[in-house]
Amino acid sequence: SDARGQPVSITEVHPEQAGTPISLTLDSNIQQRTEQVLGAVGRVFNPKDATAIVMDPNSGSILAMANWPEVNPNDPGASPAGDLENRAVGFAYEPGSTFKAITVSGALQQGLVTPETPFDVPDQIQVADRTIHDDTEHPEETLTTSQVLAQSSNVGAIKIGMLEGASGFNGWVHRFGFGAPTGVELPGEERGAVLGLDRYSGSSMGNLPIGQGELVTPIQMASAYSAIANGGILRAPHIVGSVGGRAEPLPAGHRVISTATAAALRRMLQGVLAPGGTASEVSIPGYQLAGKTGTAQKVDPVTGQYSEHAYVASFIGFAPASDPKLLCAVIVDEPQAGSIYGGTVAAPAFGQIMSFALPYLGIPPG
Repeated sequence: SDARGQPVSITEVHPEQAGTPISLTLDSNIQQRTEQVLGAVGRVFNPKDATAIVMDPNSGSILAMANWPEVNPNDPGASPAGDLENRAVGFAYEPGSTFKAITVSGALQQGLVTPETPFDVPDQIQVADRTIHDDTEHPEETLTTSQVLAQSSNVGAIKIGMLEGASGFNGWVHRFGFGAPTGVELPGEERGAVLGLDRYSGSSMGNLPIGQGELVTPIQMASAYSAIANGGILRAPHIVGSVGGRAEPLPAGHRVISTATAAALRRMLQGVLAPGGTASEVSIPGYQLAGKTGTAQKVDPVTGQYSEHAYVASFIGFAPASDPKLLCAVIVDEPQAGSIYGGTVAAPAFGQIMSFALPYLGIPPG
């Protein structure tokens, strides 16, 4: 009946047809382990929410995609509306220091720096009307490009970004796929928000190279790091394995950096998990890991300024570092207890997921 209670006449009847069977790329055991680890993150750090993605960086196949708090699919109405969102594709956030790998990749590819290029790094830098600090106060020191990544120096990353210039940096942001949907076969994918070059201000190159001032999604970051892991090819992630028993063709992808640049970045990102790096406490016996931590301030919606207590802690990495076969991204929104840092909140979760998935998939140590 319609709104007035009148019967609605159906003049055309189409017989029901069976749908085509679809098989996903998800691995149920890796999915279960990922959900367990996120549950532990929720209990320990009491965040607003969290998400994790496990991928084959070479094919773009998604092996696990989990969100916390969990939702009972048999009773979705029992959960708040926000918990029903797939944050892996729908959570738009400022990435913070995980974006420094994108900044450095552009400078490496353009030949502006090498892994050993030295930079004089004070603990703060003035860019137009903004003063940007490193995480901790320190005397002026000399850091190589590799050490800038390993120690996550804001000042060092800004100096590297300035070598690229606003136009060059903006070009790399777009080349790595930011500001556009990845094309993964899932509903609700956000495109993020990339600052147009015509909207750059005098201070933009003081915050953009360190992952502030632009919005990304977890799936975009996982895809960008997959390009570093697989030798320089940006390929759309995918979750549909086959339709009607016929395997779906892999997305073709396109080259964004050279194999040499990608290899150099993989070696540099190993330093993040080495002594002195921001995730030095995370290790898996027999496996060489590579990745990057992020601890990004969130904007307070009331004041419009960066919050002093709301952060996004993240870690994105892959293994084995020299020839990656598996990638994992963990993003934790507003951890409230224990710690706020990517190296202590998200990186250990990455380690717990990967320590199960690597041997489970038969990936040899290396």
